[in-house]
Amino acid sequence: MFTTLSLRLRIFLFFAFLACATSGLAIAGLVLGYVRLGEDHALSAFVIAGAIAVLAIFALTTWVWVLFDENVAKPVERLAAEMRARAHAEVNDEIDHAPARYLGDLGTAAAAVASNLTETRNAMALAVGRETARLASEKTRLETLLSEVPDGVLFCSPWHTIALYNGHAREILGSSEAFGLNRPLRGLLRMAPILQAYERLLTRGNGTDDEGGTDVLVTTRDGARLLEARMRLLRLEGQETEHPGYVLTLRDVTTDMATHLERTHLLETLLGGVKEAVAILPDGEAADALATLAAETERRKRATDTGWWPMESLVAEDLGAALGARLARKGVAVACELGPTILRCDGFAVTRLLERLALDWAGQGAGELTLTLASEGAAEAVVSLEARGDVPDSATVAGWLKEPLSPGMTGFTGAAVCVAHGTSVAPEPAGPGRAALRFALPLARPEPSRPYRTVLYDFDLLNADIPDDLAAASLRGLSFVVFDTETTGLNPQVDEVCQIAAVRVVNGKLVEGERFDMLVNPGRKIPAASTAVHQITDAMVADAPGVTEALARFHTFADGAVLVAHNAPFDMAFLRRREREIGRRFDQPILDTVLCSAILFGQSAEHTLDALCERLGIAIPEADRHTAIGDAVGTGEAFRKMIPMLEAAELPNLGALIKAFDRHSRLIEHLN
Repeated sequence: MFTTLSLRLRIFLFFAFLACATSGLAIAGLVLGYVRLGEDHALSAFVIAGAIAVLAIFALTTWVWVLFDENVAKPVERLAAEMRARAHAEVNDEIDHAPARYLGDLGTAAAAVASNLTETRNAMALAVGRETARLASEKTRLETLLSEVPDGVLFCSPWHTIALYNGHAREILGSSEAFGLNRPLRGLLRMAPILQAYERLLTRGNGTDDEGGTDVLVTTRDGARLLEARMRLLRLEGQETEHPGYVLTLRDVTTDMATHLERTHLLETLLGGVKEAVAILPDGEAADALATLAAETERRKRATDTGWWPMESLVAEDLGAALGARLARKGVAVACELGPTILRCDGFAVTRLLERLALDWAGQGAGELTLTLASEGAAEAVVSLEARGDVPDSATVAGWLKEPLSPGMTGFTGAAVCVAHGTSVAPEPAGPGRAALRFALPLARPEPSRPYRTVLYDFDLLNADIPDDLAAASLRGLSFVVFDTETTGLNPQVDEVCQIAAVRVVNGKLVEGERFDMLVNPGRKIPAASTAVHQITDAMVADAPGVTEALARFHTFADGAVLVAHNAPFDMAFLRRREREIGRRFDQPILDTVLCSAILFGQSAEHTLDALCERLGIAIPEADRHTAIGDAVGTGEAFRKMIPMLEAAELPNLGALIKAFDRHSRLIEHLN
């Protein structure tokens, strides 16, 4: 109830209640005294005394209330208003705390809070301004970079509208009225290959972390240009969705395809003429040599026929599902029995080829269509489109293959698809009353796992100024390679490296995408005691590079950078022992995070890697402890966090830090 009233009114009501209560008690006391006295002639005296007491009480209370109101209530309300103005109205003037002089330290404290708020707000505004300017600069640079990409690039929404494009995309697709931001892609391209590729990527990536793309051939809306397109889903962290957008890179292959088809035609004509000439030549070495040359040329031609067409790894079941859906819309049923075999082909082109064969064959009375797949060795599989009916003759099948597979794409025929895949369609019997159209497709070879393709950049490096004297270079401006080794033992004179790993720290930041991690064959048995620490066994390093090769490759990785390690003398002893064998020296500056820790936290502190990471709030997963890459990442994170601390300790450059190391060299001697 009273909390809704103003502070001054509540104080006034308090003093009014106090005056009334005090007056009431005084009157009650006078009444009690008069009654106990019992003399009527004293009544007037009691009344006069009571009136004077009440007036005095009210006068005194009013005077105290006025003082309290002027020196407490009003200053408190004013301070509250001033602080509210600075909190919400961005007022930056200092608070005048003189009127609050009777409130002790409240006025001074309020002024300090307001001043600190103003400073914090200004500092934040400056930081936001700098970051905004940096982001704007990076955005401009990335836009410039994207504009120079030689391929057309489109970022498309799940609804197949354009969200971003570069200048080359406009050149490829033309400057028609249908081109622009938030315009549908269907106004520019024939969408069938795009839609099929998008659905295929969604199916492939469902419930997985697959970041691969797919290649397709697509034509412009008017069919004037043939484009090679690569599609990749835009799965962004924090924006997970079942239907993400995608990136489409486009390359105009109209001229390439025309040239390829012309080349193919010329070679086929030439080879046909050579075969006819060989047939009429008399037997002899010349005829045999010409026949051999023709056969070799034809073999090499077939190999190049399949090299330029965009191919992808495709699950055969997906091929059957796409074919079944397209034929169902045209009233033709097909039973697919393909299994999980993975083919290497152009899924869109093969689907359209099978669709054309099925529709033309069904138009001649074939029924009960079935699509099957049978492996032929380890390199290819045979696709069989079977049906109830007679075996079609080769001339009829050749006619089907000459028809365009998509409207407006006269060069996109079944014959062209067969040539691109190095195969041919063969009509064959398939049992009593049934026939089959068969062609071979290559099986996909297992591909090694590849890391996610990412772009690493730091535009600040464009303006970096490294002085000629490395000792004068700032720590933040140098490049560091932070490394760690796992060894067969603790004696650098007899033991060997069995794992070496490193990360880069550039411009004060750990570069996640640049790592060196290699198991090393030490050329000797790894003791069980060492394996218990780093979990590296003889079997794990049996096929690994030897020490000389591994250290030579590490030297290349670390070339031009300052080396950093935790207890560096131990690791460097193993590296320097092999300098003569690899023909290179590790002569760059070397920093030790043990000494950095001693400088910042004092020699009396514990300087193990675990203790240092705990102090700096760095968590190394237990599974990565005592592995070279895990310790290298932990050391790199620790060193990155110590760079601003070293700068604050008046050690801003490499020379000053190395001089400071000399004061703590005994610590390293003690550790080793």
